[in-house]
Amino acid sequence: MFRALGRVIMLPIAFLLATVATLFVIISLGHERIVQAMTGMRSDEPPIGAAFDLFGLAVQLVSVQTLLPALLLVIIGEVARIRGVFYYVVGGGAALAIVPLLTRISQPAGILELSPVVWQVLATAGFAGGFVYWVLAGRNA
Repeated sequence: MFRALGRVIMLPIAFLLATVATLFVIISLGHERIVQAMTGMRSDEPPIGAAFDLFGLAVQLVSVQTLLPALLLVIIGEVARIRGVFYYVVGGGAALAIVPLLTRISQPAGILELSPVVWQVLATAGFAGGFVYWVLAGRNA
């Protein structure tokens, strides 16, 4: 009884902490990539356009659609009692890498042309979030 109650309390906390770790990786790696991109820009191009593009992408990322793949990953892992680190790390990377596809589901396919760097940052953040969740809750499923 108490083990199940502890599990019900621990799962949302672990998911929240994994989300915080994922956001930290997105912000830190994204900031590094933005600085690299801006230093390579010509001096006559204003960086304000890039900032507006990033703000638009951030607004799209903060939606319910972005949580669904991660929640499905956690629910399947908990129901099936999967304890493997490989499942949570690779699943976290895949869940976050498909987020741009989900945010642009109503738009034509030609619009989804993101830089490979964006895919790398999202996948790396998903790997980190999956690992944090596994450390906190997944290994004891």
